[in-house]
Amino acid sequence: MKIVVCVKQVPDTAAKVTADNGKVSWGDAPLVINPWDEYAVEAALQLAEKHGGEVTAISLGGEEAKEALKHALAMGCNEAVLVSDPALQDADTQSAARVLAAAARKAGAELVVFGKQAIDGDSGVTPAQTARALGWPAVTLAASVSLEGSTLKAERAMEEGRQQVETSLPAVISIVKDFGEPRYPSFMGIRKAAKAEIPAWSLADLGISAPAVAVRWTEIMNPPARQVTNEMITGSSPEEIANKLADKIMEEKVL
Repeated sequence: MKIVVCVKQVPDTAAKVTADNGKVSWGDAPLVINPWDEYAVEAALQLAEKHGGEVTAISLGGEEAKEALKHALAMGCNEAVLVSDPALQDADTQSAARVLAAAARKAGAELVVFGKQAIDGDSGVTPAQTARALGWPAVTLAASVSLEGSTLKAERAMEEGRQQVETSLPAVISIVKDFGEPRYPSFMGIRKAAKAEIPAWSLADLGISAPAVAVRWTEIMNPPARQVTNEMITGSSPEEIANKLADKIMEEKVL
């Protein structure tokens, strides 16, 4: 079985992201693999280990995205491919999904695995959009996944509870952290990843032209600064403090 896992390079979660001259900046903070994608890699590896097959990590971006791919290789993925083309600089989720779908087809995927969402865009729609582009069923928010022949069964983690679903391969799934902790890259895996030659596919290699972009960022700005002041309310008894607090709430027209 051929499994493709899609990963993304994002700023570290501790980075302070700001708008600088109309462009997003995260200072000197490092770029890392999207944390949700580590769970996707873990799910793909477990399925490949149990049922046989290979896992190929695919990322869309510039040269810096190779670091996320090397992390996936260090975890145990068999191969990695970077999809890079200048025409994709302003890609939105829909155009990115069409490119990832074409890459999955070229890789011969029977199953495409995503993390729940990327922490930079935070939309969480790319897995479903990729499934739509492929014409495959989408099983999102999967907390557990199993295969019985060509049937994929999953338990979806939803706000209302858990939902049991099943579909036939090929399919697209997205994984939530309830799946289980992702493995740490091994020492040998890190050495292998460091030496790996990661091929780059262009749109021409995929046999497609640049997909139309439906959503564009027309302006990027920092949110307005908020002036926050604190006031400690004191009193000789809890009743006095409560009365002062109630008066202050009414004065500020909170209620």
